[in-house]
Amino acid sequence: MPIELTDLQLSLMRVVWARGEAAVADVHAALAAERGLALTTVATILTRLEKAGVVARRSAGRHYLYRALVSEDEVRRSMVSELAERLFHGD
Repeated sequence: MPIELTDLQLSLMRVVWARGEAAVADVHAALAAERGLALTTVATILTRLEKAGVVARRSAGRHYLYRALVSEDEVRRSMVSELAERLFHGD
């Protein structure tokens, strides 16, 4: 199954990959200066990534902690392969 992430999803994933595990507030804080996203937007994107099987979450008190289920390298390879397929029709 190809993994294709948007630029915004990749930004969130880079925070999760770098930290190993991160709460919504951690991801939000890490991207605040660069992206200026609302906390709810970060939560929504992480929920969508979870539904897509890219991250998993676990409960930690009143928060959820998210961890990657795919490596950055796997995502990169999948996205490059998908791009090549679209551009060159498999050639």
